[in-house]
Amino acid sequence: MSRETVPAGAGEAGVALPHTPLLNSIARPTDLDRLTSEDLVTLAGEIRRYLVATVARTGGHLGPNLGVVELTLALHRTFRSPRDTIVFDTGHQAYVHKLLTGRQDFTHLRERDGLSGYPARSESVHDVVENSHASTSLSWADGIARANHLQGHEDCHVVAVIGDGALTGGMAWEALDNIADSSDKHLVVVVNDNGRSYAPTIGGLAHHLDALRTNPGYERMLAGVKRTLLTQGAPGRAAFDALHGLKRGLKDVLVPSAFFEDLGIKYTGPVDGHDETALEFALTRAREYADPVIVHVITEKGRGYTPAEEDVVDRFHAVGRIHPETGLPIVPSRFGWTSVFAEEILELARADERIVAVTAAMQQPVGLQPMADALPDRVIDVGIAEQHALTFSAGLAFAGMHPVVALYATFLNRAFDQVLMDVALHRAGVTIVLDRAGITGTDGASHNGMWDMALLTHVPGLRLAAPRDEATLRESLRLAVSIDDAPAVVRYPKGALPEPLTAVRRLSGGPDESGCGEEPVQKEALSPCAFDVVDVLLESLRPTGTARILLVGVGAMAPEAYEAGRILQKEDRAVTVVHPHWVIPAPAPLVAAAANADVVVVVEDGLVDGGIGSQLRDAVEGYRAAHTGAGGSPVFRRIGIPRQFIDTATRAQLMEDFGMRAADIAEAARIAADGVAGARTNQDLGTE
Repeated sequence: MSRETVPAGAGEAGVALPHTPLLNSIARPTDLDRLTSEDLVTLAGEIRRYLVATVARTGGHLGPNLGVVELTLALHRTFRSPRDTIVFDTGHQAYVHKLLTGRQDFTHLRERDGLSGYPARSESVHDVVENSHASTSLSWADGIARANHLQGHEDCHVVAVIGDGALTGGMAWEALDNIADSSDKHLVVVVNDNGRSYAPTIGGLAHHLDALRTNPGYERMLAGVKRTLLTQGAPGRAAFDALHGLKRGLKDVLVPSAFFEDLGIKYTGPVDGHDETALEFALTRAREYADPVIVHVITEKGRGYTPAEEDVVDRFHAVGRIHPETGLPIVPSRFGWTSVFAEEILELARADERIVAVTAAMQQPVGLQPMADALPDRVIDVGIAEQHALTFSAGLAFAGMHPVVALYATFLNRAFDQVLMDVALHRAGVTIVLDRAGITGTDGASHNGMWDMALLTHVPGLRLAAPRDEATLRESLRLAVSIDDAPAVVRYPKGALPEPLTAVRRLSGGPDESGCGEEPVQKEALSPCAFDVVDVLLESLRPTGTARILLVGVGAMAPEAYEAGRILQKEDRAVTVVHPHWVIPAPAPLVAAAANADVVVVVEDGLVDGGIGSQLRDAVEGYRAAHTGAGGSPVFRRIGIPRQFIDTATRAQLMEDFGMRAADIAEAARIAADGVAGARTNQDLGTE
């Protein structure tokens, strides 16, 4: 039995899942057509129980999906996917969609060979957009709708489902501007308004949606009229149906909805997102309207699951493995990278009132909540607007503040132009902190923070630190916020901290051995040598003639490089393992050490093409050109993430795939060193 057809009640290893007979009967969206109103209520309950039971075992985006059960049912009963295209913004809320389109085996959700946590074209013709970066759905929908029109597919509709949080993103407004300018498209925009992205949605749009969502006059009027008319039998029901024809005029008086209609897009709502009948009525009206329509739907994130409903932080936006009854984590989270940043930035901000933190709708996930609690005026959430965050920060820096922009590494991609042209070009003292850098694995292809170093190497004047443990993270952050004339980046991975690695010494040629860069750097004492700190983690000297191996562990890969060095040390090889605190630009002592080695192996948890290994190789070439007495060029081996989109898997699985484990690193160094030794032997023998 394929994973698309495994009954929803079947668990792994005999573990029973909730009894879900109605859900088991749904193999395709058209199967929903035969269900009664009572059946739909029952099905919604089954879906929620199944989601809690399965996601509790695998982890995933539980809260968003619990909130869109009725909405997804209504979408698939009103529209005919895949003829009609349904586009989900970010894809956090696509689990219910998967269940209704024949994918009911969640046993290995977000695992290799299991279902993706996001829409995936490889799984189903019903999935369209796999990119989980927010605010893109309206542009996708606009393009699909325009293509349908140009090709004469006037019987096809396009539905974009976008959250109120994603609607704050700049791309969403660019798309709305274009959607409003075209009236020849069967395009429906469903605003899934739960008042949140992770935390409550912020900004002017949020205030407007609040007014629409909570307007007491409209809600009281509609509820009162409905109660009165529906108690009057058939004439009352007929009158209530007729009332819907008057709703626009009533809303114009009681609800500030003109905001959207002034853009040129018809607005309908707000609609109770947990009232199946109301949802289908609103969506049917929108489907029958030829021009673009916004359907404003009010949902509750975490609906039907008490632990999620009571979670004030993010309504169980994303969870690890939890106890389904209590919602408590099965394995308590260890003190991690994000927690260290949270502590350190608060301490730094208390000591320097110029420091202000900026984030893009991710205050809690990136570790800024403690600072927001302690210093609320100095933490600014700009919504899902990374481009604005960077240019806004350039303005803060110009006016005398020192902004610290905290993002997930993958989300910096969309703000590269702003880093380059607004921050770096203007020599703005902006610190960028990148959480979840490198491989994130189970979060899907678009969430791996693998692009940052390869991109940022091209930014003039930018410095980037890749700490290996708690101490080096704190040290790098302290140094970063001391820079007032250039951007500085500090990046670190997702998850728990590794055990600390003690340096045996520091490379000479840059900072002196007395400890430049070891103590907090004062602004007035900032020296270039502070960025040249390269720690030697292991050193094994061997007789002359042995190929000299230099292993460079970048950031979180330092422990694997260290273990590889130990393997080579046991083989009696000449090996040195180093960790450079700052990798962009390449530290002078590291360049000199690499130039004098026979084999250089650079291990990085980023894109290997154009990454730190490539930059070091180029720097060594320049060094050797400037030092005419230098010997032969070292053999370089670069180990990192290949230039491809990464399928869902664990971090350990992916590191094994890409040869990033200690044994793989040692083998790469061994082969290169043996090649060097072989070449020397051939030269001694006079062979070519």
